[in-house]
Amino acid sequence: MLIVKLGGSAGIDPGPTLDDLAELSKTERVVFVHGANATMDEWTRAMGREPRLVYSKTGQVSRFTDAETMDLMLAVYAGLVNKRLVEGLQARGVNAVGLSALDGGIARGPRKDTLRAIEDGKPKVLRGDYAGSITRIDTRLIDLLLDNGYLPVLTPPALSDAGEAINVDGDKLTLRLGLALGADALVILSNTAGLLRDLNDPDSLVRQIDVSDPASVEAAMEAAGGRMKKKVQAGVDAVAAGIGRVIFADARVPQPVRRALAGEGTVVMASAPIGAEA
Repeated sequence: MLIVKLGGSAGIDPGPTLDDLAELSKTERVVFVHGANATMDEWTRAMGREPRLVYSKTGQVSRFTDAETMDLMLAVYAGLVNKRLVEGLQARGVNAVGLSALDGGIARGPRKDTLRAIEDGKPKVLRGDYAGSITRIDTRLIDLLLDNGYLPVLTPPALSDAGEAINVDGDKLTLRLGLALGADALVILSNTAGLLRDLNDPDSLVRQIDVSDPASVEAAMEAAGGRMKKKVQAGVDAVAAGIGRVIFADARVPQPVRRALAGEGTVVMASAPIGAEA
């Protein structure tokens, strides 16, 4: 079982990833998860608004999702971007089905109405946020699709405990799906070669994060900035929870998934049982 996440940053052509998925899905079960950040920002600005991004005390960035933003998220993530990716897979002979994580209650959890964050350098308490965390995964719909030869294409939002659409982190969604489905590997593709110590220096790639070595994890978290902090934390959590490996790799190269599985990018793994001496 393989789960592939394609980030939604600017500058990513999904074509090479879809080519790889078409080949890999011939021999193994594959679930595809995607984001849509750049398209979401573009459509937000087209509607005369600026994306509202806020930071946690640890430097992690997230989107403040009020009711109007959630309406747009449903249109962009679950609509436009999801269906274009399904279209691309269908054109390659893959019987793909597009879903959001709220369909069939695939991912559920509590909504966090109040958000404590740093905005414009000032601590604030923001209310009316339609965001949350994932506490439960129901794989029945995904299993049904996989068992009948379909390739599920999934994206946020998820479903709150009260039945509301909630914004959830796509990498954490990928992690929870991987654990629930017993994935052997998670491949997380973006517009960088992996975790870079210096975003302007491709040679600064961190090639390995050893989850059994606290110093390795600490160094990786220090190197990560912005949205990459969430990605690294999700990868570390996935391996600590039992997934064999997580690879952060470049979506902009030919055969990005197969190259990631061959070891390109940043590989998150454990050289020893978690909690034991590295």
